Parts: sequence; C-alpha cells; structure tokens
Amino acid sequence: MKRLFWLGMGVAAGVALTRKAAQTARQASPAGLASNLGDAAGELAGAIGAFGGDVRAGMSEREQELRDMVDERSGVRPQRAQAARPRRTRASRAEG
Repeated sequence: MKRLFWLGMGVAAGVALTRKAAQTARQASPAGLASNLGDAAGELAGAIGAFGGDVRAGMSEREQELRDMVDERSGVRPQRAQAARPRRTRASRAEG
C-alpha cells in the first residue's frame, strides 16, 4: 500500500513539474514575451489614464474652491447671464 501511495505522489509531482516547465517555456518564447509586454503596456496606459482623471478632478475641485474664496472675499456673485451666453466658435470668429 505504501508503494502505491508513493507511486501516486511521484506521478502527481511529475505532472505538476511538467506543466510548470511547459508554462515557463511558453512565457520565455517570443510570443509569450510579447504577450507579457503587451499586458504591461496596457496596465501602464490604464494607470496613466486614471492618474490623468484624478488630476483633472482635483484641478476642477481646487478651481471651484478658489472661485468660491474669491467670491466670498470680494463680495461679488457670479453673473448667470455671462454663463448662459453662447460661446464663439472658430467658424464664428472667422466670419465676424
């Protein structure tokens, strides 16, 4: 019975090591390296995009804080008519 147990353990270890070696060989191949590099580049791009979004959100928040502070200290309230005025586009600037 002991011999059968150790035979089973040896077969299981052999299968596990063979699979691990095949996986390592696949990752070390040019296609595996390109895949890993592509994944890393995708993660980097996502991180840069998230960082940019955080920076823009922080800038908007800080800009609003500064505007509120200026309005509070100067006693001036923003005029709603200016915000509602249509903005001039490049085409309208070229025409007029």
